[in-house]
Amino acid sequence: MTSTLFNLLAALEAGPIAGIAIATAVVGAVIGLFGYRLYSQNKIGVAKREAARIIEEANLEAKDIRKDGLLEAKEQQNKMRSEFERETKERRAEWQRTENRLAQKEMALEKKEDSIDKKEQTLDRKLEDLEKSQKALEENKERLKNIEQELNTAQENVQKELERVAGMTKEEASAELKDELLEGVKKRASAEAKQLVQDAKDNATKEAQNIIGLAIQRCAADHATENTVSVVALPSDEMKGRIIGRMGRNIRALESATGVDLIIDDTPDVITLSSFDPVRREVARLTLEKLIADGRIHPARIEEIADKIRKEVEAGIKEAGEEAVFELGIHGIHPEIIKVLGRLKYRTSYGQNVLKHSMEVARLASLMAQELGIDPKICKRAGLLHDIGKAIDHEVEGTHIQIGVDLAKKYRENGDVIHAIAAHHNDIEPETIAAVLVQAADAISSARPGARRESLENYVKRIEKLEVLAKSFDGVDQTFAVQAGREIRVLVKPEQVNDEATIFLAKEIAEKLEMSLNTPDKSRST
Repeated sequence: MTSTLFNLLAALEAGPIAGIAIATAVVGAVIGLFGYRLYSQNKIGVAKREAARIIEEANLEAKDIRKDGLLEAKEQQNKMRSEFERETKERRAEWQRTENRLAQKEMALEKKEDSIDKKEQTLDRKLEDLEKSQKALEENKERLKNIEQELNTAQENVQKELERVAGMTKEEASAELKDELLEGVKKRASAEAKQLVQDAKDNATKEAQNIIGLAIQRCAADHATENTVSVVALPSDEMKGRIIGRMGRNIRALESATGVDLIIDDTPDVITLSSFDPVRREVARLTLEKLIADGRIHPARIEEIADKIRKEVEAGIKEAGEEAVFELGIHGIHPEIIKVLGRLKYRTSYGQNVLKHSMEVARLASLMAQELGIDPKICKRAGLLHDIGKAIDHEVEGTHIQIGVDLAKKYRENGDVIHAIAAHHNDIEPETIAAVLVQAADAISSARPGARRESLENYVKRIEKLEVLAKSFDGVDQTFAVQAGREIRVLVKPEQVNDEATIFLAKEIAEKLEMSLNTPDKSRST
């Protein structure tokens, strides 16, 4: 600015025109400078205001984001709290159920202990009675000795009397008396021997009945009749459409992943699972229930759930076999046999669970062996494994007996156990006491009332045979089996059978039916 003034003064000194020009230029420069400064200040103000606006918008957006984050966090927190409360409630319910089961088991154990105490008291009384019987037997032996001495004395007196009266020699009288005495002794011995044989038979039958009765009573096993068809309940009929899926892709994926047939019919709110393999059917049932509860039903999810459930079922099979062996106190069984044994949990025979049946046979055989004074361990082991072939009889050719024998031989089982497995249906003649006891225990377990159900085909055949047998008598016009075969109604021809004859006819029909037919509980064990 100072230089500009100096230039202005210099211009004035140079000349008036040049000075005016220079002065004008200087004033223009000053005005331009002030204008530029005003423009710059205005632009800076606009920029500051824009920056303030952007900062304010950013603050508002940050507040909105923070508010949304807080709301989302609260929703997540509420969801987690609800999930935690639900899981807590379920666990409390499960703990309560567990406590109830434990309490029931404790009560059952207390009852069993009381029953065992009573049985021990009964056995003690029987032992006392046996000791008394032995004592009485000793007394009888002593009396027999006295009688024998008296007989010898009487014989000598008779000999002397005969010699005196008959004038016989001692040898002659002795021979005659000997013949008479021998004849009398033979008669008495024959009668006593016959009585002893009869008493032995009676006692043997009674003792056998007592042994079997005690074994069954001490076994006290629980039994459950199980169905061979699995039915899955649905929350609504709409779920059937979701299970079928678009163009049937879901149901095809289910059948392919599990190996079972899904039967979807008009029955409301249920789906039936059909398969010859009970393990596959169980995997399919659990998979379907899991999918229904989860709600996500598509082929990829179906395969994932089926693989997961299959692993869980296999682990459960192994655990079931280990529990059975542990509960019976059997040691040294090969791990592969234990796995096969666990598969019997899902196998039924005429509605009877085969694993429960095998455990019951093991207990019965062991208890009868104890009563007979032989080793119960072999009997218990053979009883548990006698139906092991049924676990894989749908995978391997042959009867369940042959399959069980081959399996036991493969894993080097005891020879007596293998023989008992082979002989428990009389396919071969039993040669050991263990085999006989396993056979008897198997018959008791399977033939007792209520253990097994009769198949529809056998039921129809039995009803038809009842009617045919009753109709085979003269004078019978028509017969009708009612009350599931527990009653036969007979219509007679009045010209051939009068009222008095019906009494004898009814008796004859009843006797023939009793001799000719076996009830389902008396049928041969399978």
